[in-house]
Amino acid sequence: MRNITFMAAMSLGLACSSCVQREPEKVAPKLQQAGQPMNQVKTLAHIAAINAAGMTGDQESIKKNMDAMNEDFRKAIKLSDPTRTVDRESARQAAKKVPGVRSVVWLDRENFFVIVDKNELRSYETIDNICLELEPLGDTLGVVVNLQSGAATNGDELEILSRNCQLKPGERAFLSRERKIDVIDPEIRKIQKANNATN
Repeated sequence: MRNITFMAAMSLGLACSSCVQREPEKVAPKLQQAGQPMNQVKTLAHIAAINAAGMTGDQESIKKNMDAMNEDFRKAIKLSDPTRTVDRESARQAAKKVPGVRSVVWLDRENFFVIVDKNELRSYETIDNICLELEPLGDTLGVVVNLQSGAATNGDELEILSRNCQLKPGERAFLSRERKIDVIDPEIRKIQKANNATN
């Protein structure tokens, strides 16, 4: 009898331990990405939904699925949405929330110039953090973040790190014009370093 009571208590204890409320796991916010091919399965699902809505006369569903396909196509060809341009002043305030950001300024309608406090903060991770702050303000496919260290003591540390918020390093949005922001062209810096190494 004692064994049965012990086993029952153990079972109850195990059952109750699974009832304990656990803290929900924090999911890191995911950065939006453009330039990916359109998902064929997703596109076919939109087309099927449009056809079904057409037979029932559901105009709202037709519009919703058409808009979703247009959005996927726009992102696939890396075209920023001119109707959702990121507000400049709001972007400046938002970027200042990122730890280590010292100052921010818009160089033109697309290039966002940011100076950080430390050399190690001149990184793609910092660009990601800035872009995440900008996402609620509009389409970040129309924003290129240019990052420079305010603690630089040589040419390499002074070099500007640039990337479009939704694209891989070196990629440009459709119809975007590349702007040279570095005072010294990186290629000239490479040649200079090679010359110094041979002397």
